[in-house]
Amino acid sequence: MIKPFLIALQFLTQFPIHFKILPNEQQIGQSLVYYPLVGVLIGSVLVTLSWLLSQAPPLVTAALLVTCWIVLTGALHLDGLADSADAWIGGMGDREKTLAIMKDPNCGSIGVVALVLIILLKFVALYSLVTVNEWIALLLAIILARTLIPLLFLTTPYVRGNHGLGSSLSTYQPRQWCIFIVVLTPVLILLLTGMLYFWLLIAAGITFFLLRTLMMRRLGGMTGDTTGALVEITETAVLLTAVVYLLE
Repeated sequence: MIKPFLIALQFLTQFPIHFKILPNEQQIGQSLVYYPLVGVLIGSVLVTLSWLLSQAPPLVTAALLVTCWIVLTGALHLDGLADSADAWIGGMGDREKTLAIMKDPNCGSIGVVALVLIILLKFVALYSLVTVNEWIALLLAIILARTLIPLLFLTTPYVRGNHGLGSSLSTYQPRQWCIFIVVLTPVLILLLTGMLYFWLLIAAGITFFLLRTLMMRRLGGMTGDTTGALVEITETAVLLTAVVYLLE
């Protein structure tokens, strides 16, 4: 099962992973199970960086964390957020027009605004958390956002048909293992951190419910771009919840 993990690592990060034999669709589908684990790795890198920068001014630390976060993930989900924002506004409620705009490689003004706002909100939230050395919230935001990806594929149709990576993930996902990991992750978080971070799980759950509802109403399902938007918005929602709840 090492290859599906490496597929997940290659897709979700910029780590230099190369395959002598290209993965097949079944292995790509199996990689969904490892998305939360990749979230642990991404979060661990950022928490380690924050520890190394513990003597730096909080503004500098927050800025470098956001920068490293974007570089480490290759802005993968930010791209999905920008495309989704452009499509949602430009589509004006029409399903086919929304899907067509998502396929356009160009980024419109709404997409740019969405990127600026999400990065600004992450930066402000990180700055607030840095000042009190609260790093668990950062780690949980990244893990929870990537746990919602298999949950989305479990509960939501993929509307692009037999095209792209999303089709392989949707068709060949190991449903029982995905259900197991989606249930296990929040249970482990509560067991390891106690009830102190309970509201962060609630924030992730509410974000998932609201965004999935929007996807179903507009598209009748999900796409790769809306999945990226889910990840970015969930991370931001969890960080902001941590600021409001943990720093009150």
